[in-house]
Formats: sequence, structure tokens, C-alpha cells
Amino acid sequence: MSEKYTRVQDALSAGQTPSMKVFGHSMTPIIKSGTLLTFQRFDEYEVGDIVFCRCKGKFIDAHKITKKDNGRYMISNNHGWDNGWTRTIYGKVIKIG
Repeated sequence: MSEKYTRVQDALSAGQTPSMKVFGHSMTPIIKSGTLLTFQRFDEYEVGDIVFCRCKGKFIDAHKITKKDNGRYMISNNHGWDNGWTRTIYGKVIKIG
């Protein structure tokens, strides 16, 4: 597991609002590669939220919830690719940049 993911996951569990830089182009134009994001943990998440989660055993630092079904969330990028369903969401983006 990447150290940055562990740090953010631990901070969210402790009720903090950590930040981390994310890299890649899967969320353009909403989020550009190298952008600093700030996250917060919530009890519930909604379609359209950009979240830090674990899906199919992999950490995903910033993808959207596109569907919700009985406590499960479909995680997708901003270009129509579905990563899959998850129940493991650590927090959502509350600040971009």
C-alpha cells in the first residue's frame, strides 16, 4: 500500500481533513494531474461525489460515484469507465486545488 494512501486513510479515520496530490488524467477536466485535493469523511455519499476509496482491491484516490445501490457505490472516472462496485469509501473531495 502506498504511504500517501495510508496517511490519508488514517487521518480520515481520526476525523481530520487531509490533503494529497493526485496524478493521472481520468478525472479531467474536473481535476488535472498534480492537483492537491482535500478530503473529509462522511456517513453517507451521493451520486456525483468524488471520493477516495478502495475498489476491487485497489486504492482509487479520486473518482466519481455514478450509481448507488443498497450501501454499494459504482465508482467511475470522468470519461465513462466504470471501475466497479464498492462499499469501502474513506472520504470525499471537499476542496480541489
